[in-house]
Amino acid sequence: MAAIGNSNLDIFPLALGGNTFGWTSDETSSFEILDAFTAGGGNFIDTADSYSAFADGNSGGESETIIGNWTSARGNRDDVVIATKVSQHPEFKGLAPNNIAAAAEASLKRLQSDHIDVYYAHYDDDKTPLVESLAAFDQLVKDGKVRYVAISNYSADRIREWLSLSEENGFAKPIALQPHYNLVTRADYEAELAPVATDNNLGVFPYFALAAGFLTGKYRTREDLEGQARKRLATGYFTDKGLDVVTALSDIADAHDAEISTVALAWLLEQPSVTAPIASASKIAQLPALLAAPGLKLSADELTRLTDVSGRI
Repeated sequence: MAAIGNSNLDIFPLALGGNTFGWTSDETSSFEILDAFTAGGGNFIDTADSYSAFADGNSGGESETIIGNWTSARGNRDDVVIATKVSQHPEFKGLAPNNIAAAAEASLKRLQSDHIDVYYAHYDDDKTPLVESLAAFDQLVKDGKVRYVAISNYSADRIREWLSLSEENGFAKPIALQPHYNLVTRADYEAELAPVATDNNLGVFPYFALAAGFLTGKYRTREDLEGQARKRLATGYFTDKGLDVVTALSDIADAHDAEISTVALAWLLEQPSVTAPIASASKIAQLPALLAAPGLKLSADELTRLTDVSGRI
């Protein structure tokens, strides 16, 4: 198990992404995935109030609703740690104080819970003074509706400002950071965000840990992307240098009789600031490879190979 920053939350070192629930996984499939994840030792589920407003026919909140239905059906709310986010739901855009309060209430209702374990600011809102947003998050903590606050998609400077304001005003301090980070997207996180996370003991949960499926090895040509739900997301990773990374992953996976995705997640887990990668599954068959990552020990040579080849991007 891994502790999240300065919190008292202990989690399995792989977070299950809930972005597929209500999008590429219907409720029945989502329940199967959640059941298998917890049966395999997983206990940390990451979602957002906006998931999956991006999908045709959806309006946002679908993922939270499915997770809430699942915890209610299984009676296991206290056995799992649930993170969700605010600022991107079509009805609750931005981080104005009233919006944060209203969005949190809506999320709690969908999750069928009296608390959110980790509540992220999903994206920065430069139209609202940061101190006002932080006061609203702090009030949720004081009211017992949120256990801990966290940050996603903020610049290093804005994270430092958040930390400073928290200290100055006695607000609840963030415990975690959720950045875009994987073997084919390294530079910004490692240069700018990793030092802030390390210096302030923020738990780090990389999203797109498998580069929208690119780092599973199933997209070796652009034709492989045609007709795929993740085509728009995965296309941005598709380069010759990116394919070199997939080749290295494939070689190492073969040596361990493991899946390519397992190796990609295992590399992330070896990065000193990372608490747990976030990975999602649309089908239950994809889950064993994800759950295997914390148990896969890569050699120093294998880590070096992956670091070197991905560093050329």
